[in-house]
Amino acid sequence: MADFVFYKQLINHLNSSILVLDDQLSVQYLNPAAEALLQVSGRRCVGVAAETVFLDVKQDVQTFEASLSQETSFTKREAEVKLLNQQIITLDYSVSPVEFDKTMCLVVEMHPRDRLLRISREEELITAQATTQALVRGMAHEIKNPLGGIRGSAQLLERVLDNDELKEYTHIIIEEVDRLRNLVDKMLGPNKLLERKSTNIHEVLERVHSLIFVEAEGHLKLRRDYDPSIPEFLADKEQLIQVVLNITRNAMQALLGQQDPEYFPEITLRTRAIRQFTIGHTKHRLVLHLSIIDNGPGIPENIRESLFFPMVSGRAEGTGLGLSIAQSIINQHQGIIECDSKPGQTHFSIYLPLELDQNDYSAQVQKNIF
Repeated sequence: MADFVFYKQLINHLNSSILVLDDQLSVQYLNPAAEALLQVSGRRCVGVAAETVFLDVKQDVQTFEASLSQETSFTKREAEVKLLNQQIITLDYSVSPVEFDKTMCLVVEMHPRDRLLRISREEELITAQATTQALVRGMAHEIKNPLGGIRGSAQLLERVLDNDELKEYTHIIIEEVDRLRNLVDKMLGPNKLLERKSTNIHEVLERVHSLIFVEAEGHLKLRRDYDPSIPEFLADKEQLIQVVLNITRNAMQALLGQQDPEYFPEITLRTRAIRQFTIGHTKHRLVLHLSIIDNGPGIPENIRESLFFPMVSGRAEGTGLGLSIAQSIINQHQGIIECDSKPGQTHFSIYLPLELDQNDYSAQVQKNIF
């Protein structure tokens, strides 16, 4: 009995999530890690059928029964499990038959994959953004040099022309060259150091709310869901306004383009604080999660993976630069923007560290700017 108590205490202190099922596939035990993962109470789950708590089992009952009868183990990777609160999580789990008190039971060891998948996805996004920026800088250099020559030649030609009609052509050349140079500069994104000052994120959102409210002219519902406990943090307030305004304005334009008379567009601005959160390679003690959620048609599937690349847009009249610039600004703040979209809901998530070491910040900014 003493050994049983010792082993139970040992399992209770494991970071791995452990679930024990009896030969009827009913829950006999969950350790605290499993309770946190499945978001249930261990005491209330004892004797409950496994598919009630661990709903993915419903699809694999025969496999579980075979594991019991044949005394064989199996592992399932990246299984999507629907919890009692309807949330869907992704995890790996291994099932092993164990004999206890002359009765066979199953020990299910679970490892959450959502966080690892998200970190992997973020690293890919950050790498792709850095590669794209390097490519754009190289292209900008190759484009702007000949543009300067073309502009200079047009100006020289204009000085020697006496015919005003011919000068009109040189004016067109100069204007088009300037337009292309501005376009290239926009593709490069912000080219100055951030002016970091103490910033209240809700002041940023209220500014955006006011601008969008005026532009929408009452055809759009704007919801605010703020966490007042979020502290002020060092950031470039004006650039954060530009980021949130770009994303919110894109959502507004997509929503107001809908033709369904029974459909009423809605955008939600939400803030939450997250503790011990990883952005890319770095784990932060406190992170701001800013959500911009709309109930529109969703982003076309063919551009979702390349959404933050320059010149990618879901609208015919769009330049495809707004989201690329927004991602660059947030990267300079050592944060990241993610997007999850499906018909009926598009969710942009902006993650910003609220506690950032000054040396880490300076190194990050120098890397992004130069």
